[in-house]
Amino acid sequence: MTRFDKSRLPSRHVSVGPERAPHRSYYYAMGLSEEEIARPFVGIASAGNDSAPCNTTLDAQADVCRQGVDAAGGMPRRFNTITVTDGIAMGHQGMKSSLVSREVIADSVELSVRGHCYDALVGFAGCDKSLPGMMMAMLRLNVPSIFVYGGSILPGRFEDKDVTVVDVFEAVGGFSAGSCPLARLTALEKVACPGHGACGGQFTANTMACVGEAIGLSLPHSNMAPAPYASRADIAIAAGRQVMTLIERNIRPRDICTRQAFENAARVVAATGGSTNAALHLPAMANEAGIDFDLFDVAEIFKSTPYIADLKPGGKYVARDMHDAGGVYMVLRQLFDAGLLHGDCLTVTGRTLAENIEAIAWNPDQKVIYPVSAPLSPTGGVVGLRGSLAPDGAIVKVAGMARLAFTGPARVFDCEEDCFAAVEARSIEAGCVIVIRYEGPKGGPGMREMLSTTAALYGQGLGEHVALITDGRFSGATRGFCIGHVGPEAAEGGPIALVEDGDIIAIDAEAGTIDLDVPEDVLAARRAAWRPRAHDYQSGAIWKFAQLVGSARRGAVTQPGGEAETHMFADI
Repeated sequence: MTRFDKSRLPSRHVSVGPERAPHRSYYYAMGLSEEEIARPFVGIASAGNDSAPCNTTLDAQADVCRQGVDAAGGMPRRFNTITVTDGIAMGHQGMKSSLVSREVIADSVELSVRGHCYDALVGFAGCDKSLPGMMMAMLRLNVPSIFVYGGSILPGRFEDKDVTVVDVFEAVGGFSAGSCPLARLTALEKVACPGHGACGGQFTANTMACVGEAIGLSLPHSNMAPAPYASRADIAIAAGRQVMTLIERNIRPRDICTRQAFENAARVVAATGGSTNAALHLPAMANEAGIDFDLFDVAEIFKSTPYIADLKPGGKYVARDMHDAGGVYMVLRQLFDAGLLHGDCLTVTGRTLAENIEAIAWNPDQKVIYPVSAPLSPTGGVVGLRGSLAPDGAIVKVAGMARLAFTGPARVFDCEEDCFAAVEARSIEAGCVIVIRYEGPKGGPGMREMLSTTAALYGQGLGEHVALITDGRFSGATRGFCIGHVGPEAAEGGPIALVEDGDIIAIDAEAGTIDLDVPEDVLAARRAAWRPRAHDYQSGAIWKFAQLVGSARRGAVTQPGGEAETHMFADI
């Protein structure tokens, strides 16, 4: 008796019965045997490409994964999806494509799996939006799935210290301020990124890689191994083998990614000082599973989570160091022992998170991860805010910040380019609150990240002396008093659209507040005079995104998700 009963699997629609003879003819054309066609079909999705080092090893890892699928009795079927790499898209109009690409990745993986009736999915991703995009597709399809991160880059070495691409962005600001000679900037850019892999700090890619393990969609100890390490091949093979066990046991992503699992994932983001983008991606992933988990739910978890991993950009270390210290599960061990995790959540191992953690012993010799009893700070590295300027919430990364409150006059810009020009011209004064608006999901469109601007401010020495507020996003690599995801966004007439130069804005990250100190009658008059603004994207994919996208509070998603389903692909 076969281990797998195809009568209950989607691939029966393309491989079983006389009426599927035309379909099978294509598989014979690709060299498959009758026995191979009778196996379960496993989609292996790769976001690999030549656009950036984040993605250059993914295709090779995906190809190695075939070995694990084949050895465990499956039929691997590899396909590719796109990636927009933020480090290259940053600081110009290309960044408007970044968040849109998350939706395209999820949609394209869904369509390929649906169209070819694959029974399971192993997804490989490297750069920021490809990680949540791949996991969103898994939750949407709900076939047995495993997520594999391609791994981080090793740190560069410059002037006898480890560096990342953020050092280059900040050096650009130093160059404009006259404190970084062009020769030094040129020398730094040539060594900051020494090879394959995603950005090395606890930026968005590594944050969402931690989420993959914490939420249970990735194998334990799989995501922090750097891209150049030989162990990545072993991880890919293991994922291919294990996904066949998931088919056999009918363990699906929504069995794993429960409300409690999302809470576990949010804990790890806060504990590691992760990217504020996680507060966008976790609600988007939850939407796919029909779980209501918005920005405020994420922020509530952040509020009660200690910051225990000393990672860049706010700290000292990079992903390679965290891997050497024991990886994500060393962080999970600390959180679990402190009673901060739901240990009964199922994972792709087929065991619970608590059972996976049981084998982890504390490493007292490492310096990256602190005990919960002696954290870097008692509350998480990321904080949610709410107030008269952001009734639908906002988010700020406080990891490594000494100053948690800021009050000052507004300096308002209606796009990032205008603000960056003002920074380059050195016309930003210490003590002000910079406002960049009309950069939200609808208004941008695309909700751009602002790393070029924030890094330039740091390079000029203003990083600790100004605050920056936007309805757009910040890179996971951003540091300083930078508040993103302000909602409602300016394009929808939110309070951020009504701010004028000189208005006093008060931010308190400890209290979780962000307020505009303007009398209500003045705001009412401004609101009556406000008119929506047109943008330049009146056709194409970015126009389509702007028509469909919802609020940042709920993940900036473009479709109603699992709650609206009348059928599920996995059960066709």
